Amino acid sequence: MFEEAQYFAPIAAQDDGSVVVELASSHPGFADPVYRARRNAIAGLAMHHRRGTPIPFAEYTEQEHEIWALVSKELAAKHARYATAEYLAGTARLGLPEARIPQLEEVSRLLEPLTGFRYLPAAGLVPLRDFYGVLADGYFHSTQYIRHHSVPFYTPEPDVIHEVIGHANALASDRYAALYRLAGAAARRVESVEALEFVSKVFWFTLEFGVMLEGAELKAYGAGILSSYGEIEEFRGMDIRPLDIQEMGTTHYDITKYQDVLFRADSLQHLEDVVGGFWGTCDDDSIARLLAVRA
Repeated sequence: MFEEAQYFAPIAAQDDGSVVVELASSHPGFADPVYRARRNAIAGLAMHHRRGTPIPFAEYTEQEHEIWALVSKELAAKHARYATAEYLAGTARLGLPEARIPQLEEVSRLLEPLTGFRYLPAAGLVPLRDFYGVLADGYFHSTQYIRHHSVPFYTPEPDVIHEVIGHANALASDRYAALYRLAGAAARRVESVEALEFVSKVFWFTLEFGVMLEGAELKAYGAGILSSYGEIEEFRGMDIRPLDIQEMGTTHYDITKYQDVLFRADSLQHLEDVVGGFWGTCDDDSIARLLAVRA
């Protein structure tokens, strides 16, 4: 199991068909029975969904919409300063609602005419090969729940703010969407666990936590940075390294804190050439050679 799995609370299906999300005692919503019931109900929607059918409607509360509105507003101001021009163009193109949480089916309807991508609901952890593989077909797995109201600018796991504000705005860009598809094709092409983990780490250090030069300024394009109220203010002070496939694919990261090692593309074209070129051609043998260099 890869480190991304630590992000998600375990999901347990009960004999009566109900679903229980097993929140850790450190989770902000652990002692809130109303929030836990909401999480269980929303996870159940995803558990019973079948691809090709409409995504079930999640009935959000007024408080949950207020969290989205607050975080959306604050992130938009930070994006204007820190996000790449291509990400901002995708944001304008997609036009997500600012005052309420959009339904995943609604996000799909906005996104599909632009780049062909649609969303799939996820109750929690999606096996890595499945999560990445469907990107090749233009699908993106997403949670539907939102973080606990007590900490609107923090979540210990990917919620709908990360999945939609972070990723959907990038997926509205033709050029970023093409990179997501290439990552998916690579995940399907490789066979070994080691090669799949390597592909996933390159994704982590680019489409999740990637930064890029625009002129003399360092900007962010990774969804993990751009959906984090705190991290977006800190990324320029991290250990910024040149884009390097072998190093990205073998560098350890800790998901429980801000990423202290980031990899810089010199331009979007540079990202497409280096990372897109890797995902477009990699296989088990080529990745094994890269791993051997590290060893």
